[in-house]
Amino acid sequence: MLTIKGGIPIKSSQKFFHQLILLYRPFENRLNIELNKHELHRAQWTILYYLFHNGSSTNVEIAHYQGVEKPTITRTIISLEEKDYVKQVKGKDRREKRIQLTPKGMAVYESVRITIDEFEEEILTGISEQEQQETIRILEAIRKNIMN
Repeated sequence: MLTIKGGIPIKSSQKFFHQLILLYRPFENRLNIELNKHELHRAQWTILYYLFHNGSSTNVEIAHYQGVEKPTITRTIISLEEKDYVKQVKGKDRREKRIQLTPKGMAVYESVRITIDEFEEEILTGISEQEQQETIRILEAIRKNIMN
């Protein structure tokens, strides 16, 4: 158990989640600054990232991955379609609409990936590969616990 000013005890779990909350906003703000260089924002980037790594997907699959509602994904996909970064393709049956990256979307992803790689390397300075892998494992376990 840790203590804060005045000797009041604070649980490690409280400190952990407080730090996570404090990390999220500055990370998203800085990420959006980097993405703005490519005329994108985080929600768009997350969809490009997902499609690049998972191939064509439905709005429901993308929404589930991101933990958001389908209408949120639909609006973001419309903005990506307007930029010609994604397109709808036929699914297994006529009713299923799948989304996939266009050649332009692939090129944008690869260009943005360079920017994001540099940003991520900068903010992970001083954190070893082993520490990064352990943090990934911990965050995945927490997400699994939340989702169950």
